[in-house]
This record gives sequence, structure tokens and C-alpha cells, in this order.
Amino acid sequence: MKILQLGKFYPIRGGVEKVMWDLTRGLSEQGVDCDMLCACLPSDRTDPKDATFEAPDGTLRLNDHGRVYRVKAISKKAATMLSPAMISWLHRHKAEYDIIHIHHPDPMAALALRLSGFRGKVVLHWHSDIVSQKLLLALYRPLQAWLVKRAQLIIGTTPAYIQSSPWLREVQSKCTYVPIGIRPVAADSTGAAAIKEQFPGKTILLSIGRLVPYKGYPVLIQAMKHLPEKYHLIIGGEGPLRGELEKLIDSENLRDRISLMGYLADEALPAYYGACDIFILSSVMKTEAFGIVQIEAMSCGKPVVATKIPGSGVSWVNEDGVSGRNVTPGDAEEMAAAIEEVADNYGSFSAGARSRFEKLFREQTMIQSIFKLYEALV
Repeated sequence: MKILQLGKFYPIRGGVEKVMWDLTRGLSEQGVDCDMLCACLPSDRTDPKDATFEAPDGTLRLNDHGRVYRVKAISKKAATMLSPAMISWLHRHKAEYDIIHIHHPDPMAALALRLSGFRGKVVLHWHSDIVSQKLLLALYRPLQAWLVKRAQLIIGTTPAYIQSSPWLREVQSKCTYVPIGIRPVAADSTGAAAIKEQFPGKTILLSIGRLVPYKGYPVLIQAMKHLPEKYHLIIGGEGPLRGELEKLIDSENLRDRISLMGYLADEALPAYYGACDIFILSSVMKTEAFGIVQIEAMSCGKPVVATKIPGSGVSWVNEDGVSGRNVTPGDAEEMAAAIEEVADNYGSFSAGARSRFEKLFREQTMIQSIFKLYEALV
């Protein structure tokens, strides 16, 4: 059995790319031939952290069974790589693979698969609907319909999202779900202590994500107005809304209670997860389909306050009353009340968060579940 993970971008930044990378690495480490094909802009050719994997031909060789092929993209539009090279590569190599595991949404990958003439099994990983890119969806809809029909199996990340997606309503019989799994975040007690020293005596709230509208950061900032002075909020991330959020923080006189840290590199995350008391996911749109940052926090035993986005899997990941609380999207007062409730019952929520992570969200659990699905297809 030889597998190709198809779609998305390089370097690895977002959740979809991370799932592809983790499946390629994890399956190949177990002796399963599994490669990954993605597109990258010339300026992003190599991520320094992956330099040890790079072979002379430019391929990233993870081990004897797993390779990452990065083909050239000519531009990036509407969160989609434009890469004719992906089409030609897949056409040349299609006969090498028994299963192509394509990750949605990615119109470029879907087009490459459609034009490749691949005749093997197709697994469609439905990470999310296309929500905000209305024009893209209008153009992509016929290809998306073909992809849904072409796939022998469709995998979602939560039962909630699979059941609610209007695009999957007629194909529920070939749908299943496998929660995203990760390796636990390794504790950095020294780094965590240094962060805590900056905010002595404070209950630290942490939120990590791009500063974009669907993340709901204005609501989280407003929630701080309803919390006592003992709470301090750290937001890690960059994005187009930074200036707007800075103005909101100043207008609400919250400058001494909220820290916008900018982009946090992967190596910094263990310290911030270790330092925080509660993790907050304030997203307000179905674009937030899962929220990997939730399970990263839960792996450290940190409770989560998240939102009940209709049709999203976010509130399934964070089990209300067990690993934290879920609140109405956009309701700052309800969010503040949930934060205080979690803080007042910290021990039980912390234990619940860690237990839920161990039960559902370990990387090895995801890899084993996906492999069993592959076996059933071939």
C-alpha cells in the first residue's frame, strides 16, 4: 500500500498542513509508504526547521518510507496556491500510489487530482466548508461536487461538522470522522516561570491565532471589561486586524491587562501553554472548524473556554462541563462568566481537559484510525 497526502501549503503553518505532515511522518515511521505533495512559493522554499530532511534533489526525506514533495506555486490567491506544477507532477506520478488522500478545502489540489487521470482509491479529508470565500466557492462548486462523488471515503474531524455540512448531506453513508491528534506539548517550566514573573499574582488567559475577523478577538477584549483585575490576557498571533485591536484595547483602557505578543514561534508555545491558567478560543464563524490550539492546551492540562458555533466542531472538541465551558459566540458577558466559573473550579476542569486529550486527541490514535480506514479500502 502506497499513500499520497495531497494539498495545501508549505511551510507548515495551518492546521490542515499540520495534519498532512503528521500523517505522512507518523505512517512512514511505522513502515507505511506515505508521501506528501504540496505547493510553495519560491520565497518559502525551505523552512529552517526542516533543513535536516532536505535531500540534494530538494525532496524532504522524512525517513525510508516518507517524502515531502514541494512543487512551485506561481502565486497565492484567496488562500489557494496557483500551481500548474502540481498538476504536471501528479500526472507523472499517479501510477505510483494506491490511495490519494486529498485534504479539503484546496481547489488547486482538487484540480490536479481531476486532471491527473488517477484511477485508484480517493480519500477526501473534509477539514471545513468554504465559508468566507464566496466567489471562490462559486467557481469551485462543480469541482467540489465532482470530488465528493469521486471519493470512496470522506473523513471529517468531528461528527458535528460532517453531519452539519450542506455539501455532505447526500453522502452520509460514506462519511466518518477521525479527530485530529497531536503529540502532547512538551512542558517548558523555565520559560513558563519567566512569563509568569511578568504578571505576578495574575490569572493568565491565553489565546493563539491569526488576527482575523472569524477569531472573534474584539469579543474577547470586551470580555476583559467584565472580569476582575486579577485576570491578564495574552494574545499570540499576527494579522490584518492588529491595528484595530490595538485601538479597541486603548479605547477600553485595557492596555495594562492585555498583551498582544505578535506571532509566537512553535518553540515558544510550550512556555506560553505552561504559563497560562485558561485557554480561550473566541471564534465566531464556522470557518473555525476544529481548533487544534484547544487540544494543544488540553495536552498541558489547561481548561478551555470556547464557543458554540453552529455547525462547527469546536464545541465538540471542548466538552462543556468536562474540559471547560462553551459559550454563545459574540457574547462577551457570557464568556467572562464562563472564565470565572472555570477558574473557580480549576482542579476538576484541568483534570477533565487532560483526560479528554488522552482519550481522543493523541497523534497515534489518529494515525492508527486512518490506517485502519486505508486497509478497509484496498
